[in-house]
Amino acid sequence: MAVSPAGPAATAAPAARADPAAPVQRRIIDAAVELFSRKGFDGTSVQEVVDAARVTKGAMYHYFRSKDDLLYEIYHELITEQLAGLDRVRALRLPPPQTLHAIIVDLVVSTAARIQAAAVFSREAHRLARGPVGALRAQRRLYHEGVRELVAQGQRDGAFAVTASAETVTLMVFGIVNQLWQWYRPDGPTSPRQLADEIAGFVLAGLGVSRADGEAVR
Repeated sequence: MAVSPAGPAATAAPAARADPAAPVQRRIIDAAVELFSRKGFDGTSVQEVVDAARVTKGAMYHYFRSKDDLLYEIYHELITEQLAGLDRVRALRLPPPQTLHAIIVDLVVSTAARIQAAAVFSREAHRLARGPVGALRAQRRLYHEGVRELVAQGQRDGAFAVTASAETVTLMVFGIVNQLWQWYRPDGPTSPRQLADEIAGFVLAGLGVSRADGEAVR
């Protein structure tokens, strides 16, 4: 498994310039993620973002009122996508082990796909005002509570062993996922899906579920 002590976002390379064919809002967000990850939120100017995105300041302010709005949207995109993934998995009505496996896979793969965004938010979220941070935390709580209830129900029904409380299991899952940006490199020898399967298998084994019983439908 590829490990980078400095984190995947650590680089001295110049800012990548956005694809001019991409939608304007996408270019702005992608440019902000790259610059914030490399230079930090305070070290990045609005002018640098618009230059890297190949847009005008007017275009940026059409979509975002400030750098703070950009920082909010970077994580809001990810957690919104992950909540939609949670709903898709639950709608399949699989047995609890397969549901938990699929949820963990979706979490890991989606986080790996936006590893720079996850790094930026982890390092810079304290820059946001109380209101935006509260909104993001409320979304994260929805996901946390959904996973905790799944584990708790599986333990009540006997699908999962009570080796740890549902709350502890849930905290462990999110603890791993929230720290991916510090040590995982998606371009390394371990693919996001392979890593996701390994993490899911490890969690399910701790809940007394064999790999064959817990394997999610691909």
